[in-house]
Amino acid sequence: MASIYDFSLRTLDGKPLDLAACKGKVALLVNTASKCGLTPQYAGLEALHREFGDRGLAVIGFPCNQFGAQEPGDAAEISDFCDKNYGVGFTLSEKIEVNGEGTAPLYRYLRENAPAETMSEGSGKLIEILQKINPEALIGNAIKWNFTKFLVDREGRIVARFDPTTAPEAIQPAIEALL
Repeated sequence: MASIYDFSLRTLDGKPLDLAACKGKVALLVNTASKCGLTPQYAGLEALHREFGDRGLAVIGFPCNQFGAQEPGDAAEISDFCDKNYGVGFTLSEKIEVNGEGTAPLYRYLRENAPAETMSEGSGKLIEILQKINPEALIGNAIKWNFTKFLVDREGRIVARFDPTTAPEAIQPAIEALL
């Protein structure tokens, strides 16, 4: 079976982004947009990156223009916006598609392997935390909107999928449980 470690993309500045570099880390993967009502979540994502990056959290944003054309800019515009407005220091990938025929292979994998099938019996405390954060965390396979979040454990298993309105800070207890 594949894991997130089997996927490679490019960063926003065109460098290789090999997710195998996340081995042994907890990862938070988020499709992002610069002109969305949820865009202020960049601040919460950056706060998680700063607080937990040294402890093994990798936050990766995946700009996507599929929802209301809310990420229309090119790589330079996206980078400039994220830097000036939110001081984003976490990794941003090249702009990708998360739904439809052009779905990036990573997102096809994330959608097909959402947590309902990957939670184990031994994940009781984590499941309890996740249910308190967002009992509706998994709603079908399609990405519903910008800022859908996938939480991945240190072994590369998807342990949770959070809807767009779940604030990054609400995910902190689940992240801490995995670190």
